[in-house]
Amino acid sequence: MPAKEFSGIFPYLVTPHDELGRLKEDVLRDLVNHLISKGVHGLTPLGSTGEGAYLDWPTKKRVVEVTVEAAAGRVPVVAGVTNITTQGAVREAVETEHIGVDGILVVLPSYFPVNDQNQLVAHFRSVARAVSCPVALYTNPKFAMWDFTVETLRHLAEEANIRYLKDASGNIGKLMSIVTALGDRFKIFSATAHVPVFVLMLGGVGWMAGPACLIPEQSVALYELACQKRWEEALELQKKLWPLNVAFQSYSLAACVKAGLEMQGFPVGPPLPPQQQLHEEGKRVVSRILTTIGVL
Repeated sequence: MPAKEFSGIFPYLVTPHDELGRLKEDVLRDLVNHLISKGVHGLTPLGSTGEGAYLDWPTKKRVVEVTVEAAAGRVPVVAGVTNITTQGAVREAVETEHIGVDGILVVLPSYFPVNDQNQLVAHFRSVARAVSCPVALYTNPKFAMWDFTVETLRHLAEEANIRYLKDASGNIGKLMSIVTALGDRFKIFSATAHVPVFVLMLGGVGWMAGPACLIPEQSVALYELACQKRWEEALELQKKLWPLNVAFQSYSLAACVKAGLEMQGFPVGPPLPPQQQLHEEGKRVVSRILTTIGVL
């Protein structure tokens, strides 16, 4: 069976926890069903908003299992693989594929600097060769302290199943350089740091980000306007939605999304310590934005 093509709105799912850090499986199922009912095109557990870097493997595995079971094939699931070592990432990728995901999103957090592009190529190539499903590369230089160069991506393009790039640099010029050099070899997803409508103008195929958990219908509407090349209307909608992105960049990402979901009736709990919950002023800001957008 050929691999599914990924495009559209892929919310980065939060990972609901109780006060002892235990996964709240029923809340995760409810969130999956809610987002699918609102028309999203896919789901991404264990992304940045899902706090994947903070979770042990048994919890990560169960998050993916619950998401796949709840989605039940209605939309593709592209799960994050977040491990600080190549061996660990390979192991998690293989086990994640066995759970039944449609693809994986490979994230490389770092502690010691990883500045050698040959090291980056070797890491992502090892993960890609360990699985048969489609692979999306994820770069977030603000947090990981490294980034792909165009030449690095040219080398990784040799791996047939590396088909997508989720770039969180916020640098549209960089994306233009990638598109100019590599054409449509990598299908590009926008991130929270970008203005999504601009990435879609460049030929991007969708948006993978935390805000879509809170505004799924509006995110889908933005994507559909872009697909129809109704750019003026898309830009007006983007202006209305943009304050939420600004809030996410001002405060902790997981804390913002979790606070917003709590306001919408999903008891997802706080971020895992040592992360802090969104403070009262931040909650007021997010509440005002969501009220203005019309989802509270």
